[in-house]
Amino acid sequence: MSENSTGAAVEAAVDVVTSAGGTSWRRAGLAGAAIGVVAAGAAAGVAVERLTVGRGMRKKARLALDSTGPYGSLRGEPGRARADDGTELYYEVEETDPDQDVAPRRRRLFGRRNPAPVTVVFSHGYCLNQDSWHFQRAALRGAVRAVYWDQRSHGRSERGRAQAEGGGPVDIEQLGRDLKAVIDAAAPEGPLVLVGHSMGGMTVMALADQYPELIRDRVAGVAFVGTSSGKLGEVNYGLPVAGVNAVRRVLPGVLKALGQRADLVEKGRRATADLFASVIKRYSFAGRDVDPAVARFAERMIESTPIDVVAEFYPAFADHDKADALRHFAALPVLVLAGDKDLVTPSEHSEAIADLLPDAELVIVPDAGHLAMLEHPETVTDRLADLLVRAREQARSTAV
Repeated sequence: MSENSTGAAVEAAVDVVTSAGGTSWRRAGLAGAAIGVVAAGAAAGVAVERLTVGRGMRKKARLALDSTGPYGSLRGEPGRARADDGTELYYEVEETDPDQDVAPRRRRLFGRRNPAPVTVVFSHGYCLNQDSWHFQRAALRGAVRAVYWDQRSHGRSERGRAQAEGGGPVDIEQLGRDLKAVIDAAAPEGPLVLVGHSMGGMTVMALADQYPELIRDRVAGVAFVGTSSGKLGEVNYGLPVAGVNAVRRVLPGVLKALGQRADLVEKGRRATADLFASVIKRYSFAGRDVDPAVARFAERMIESTPIDVVAEFYPAFADHDKADALRHFAALPVLVLAGDKDLVTPSEHSEAIADLLPDAELVIVPDAGHLAMLEHPETVTDRLADLLVRAREQARSTAV
């Protein structure tokens, strides 16, 4: 697709959305297609997969994967924290289990050393939920204390009350305060390791910016996975310049318009499921051999995020700038990890974080996209295990 046609596709999406006044399936389908075009910036490259397999077969495959896939099935002890605007935030705690034989798992993850005596708090990314850490959760459960939580308006957390009451879009600062509320409720004392993917990493930065004393007094290690400290407005998402400029010009208005027609748009998303599947796969993974059940798992998480929530969160990324907040992590063990083919938060953004934290471990995972923790789970889990060992030493030295 040429640069001019890419821009034209996006402009056409705007016309579709703003003129869709009825509730017919045809218009719903067009609106859904518009979301797909806008989300990807262009529909180039997605048609091949749609043409090679029949629609009915693809639908049956999705249903089969939904019914048999084990991903996202792990559950912990549930709890709820209350954000400063009253929003209830859902979290789950995985405790260490002295009665469970986790010795082989401990040895595999940590060698002969004991795991860090800390609580590990996992923060997920945009349009995902806590289940995106499925593989890490499976590897660590019983061996370390861990907290997994759903960001506001995601997963099992309540829709942001400030947003539901017309308070405008979410900002990253709010997410930092949300994380503080979860820590206060689920891990009120003891050393912490903070792990954030994409928007979750930005949430951790916002926490440090607003609560530097918490980082100083309690945090023993940090992991930033596929995230950014700023300048997200410069990301081209693998698109030509003209297409990117067109997307940036119209996307905020398009998302706002779509959010106001949520019922119609959700019908359109279902009607254009094949387009969404191709877009999600392109922007989530780099390899061609991703387990279809894992790809469907990611698709299911993303498509479960309502379009009005997508619209509420999107503006926050253009304003995100937390490079200065990284200084609060300078004395800590830090892991910075990214996929080398990440189109959403390119690896250059992780390299920029590592430049500001020269003692951090920088890991660029080959043939990995944005969801590296699902695409290359062993690599991510092994690096996290190494971080936990270093965090244990940090916690012990701080306590002395």
